[in-house]
Amino acid sequence: MADVLRYAAFTTDPAGGNPAGVVLDAGGLDDDTMQAIAAEVGYSETAFVTGEGAVRPVRYFSPKAEVPFCGHATVATAVALAERIGPGEIVFDTKAGRVPVVVDEELRATLTSVEPHVEAADLADVLDILRWSPDDLDPELPPRVGYAGARHLVLGTATRQRLADLDYDFDRLLAYMLERDLTTLQLVWRESPTVYHVRDPFPVGGVVEDPATGAAAAAFGAYLRELGLAQPTITLHQGHDLGRPSLITVELRPDDPRIRVSGHAVPIAS
Repeated sequence: MADVLRYAAFTTDPAGGNPAGVVLDAGGLDDDTMQAIAAEVGYSETAFVTGEGAVRPVRYFSPKAEVPFCGHATVATAVALAERIGPGEIVFDTKAGRVPVVVDEELRATLTSVEPHVEAADLADVLDILRWSPDDLDPELPPRVGYAGARHLVLGTATRQRLADLDYDFDRLLAYMLERDLTTLQLVWRESPTVYHVRDPFPVGGVVEDPATGAAAAAFGAYLRELGLAQPTITLHQGHDLGRPSLITVELRPDDPRIRVSGHAVPIAS
């Protein structure tokens, strides 16, 4: 089996954040082997660096399927590389496009997303699947699908309690998401214009919930900009309801449509 590193992303505590598998030398692995490794690791994603050089190709596998882009595994991989070759900029060539990542001296990584977009959302039966009612939604955060490397349905809830009481039909949500090519649901509660609490069901990856989702954070930044709610810096709190608190910083620059997502990553002891 390939040498699999394990990192917790968007945290400085190995017991927090979102665990990611990282394989830095995956050039000789075929698709089936990468999928099998990701399933054995069991984390929401494992990143496979399949080449070297100034631009490094990277692929991401959940326990169930390959995904085009994964933010927390990108942060984990960038920090793992920086620990070995030193801080600076790394460019990853993903299936969604090229993603530059800058790792500073404190091993905090900032990725720059591919160019995002936002589109209308088809709610269909999703509220019933989540066991929510229309009254649970925040009218100032209307449903949309955000994309910044992967597609995420954004739903805003009016209360923190509704966010805390997450109890959905796994199989029905899986079918709903597969039909619409969604990677996660980004369920959000707004504490203030710059602070949000989020949860991300991820049944398409075989995972009930992600404790930190960098790709969804980037998509959410695009969503806020589309709605005229953008701030220069947004803080997302995720994973608290799972006992794995995560801290994600989203930066929106007026001169660049791409979204910057930042966080730390730390090794998880074998």
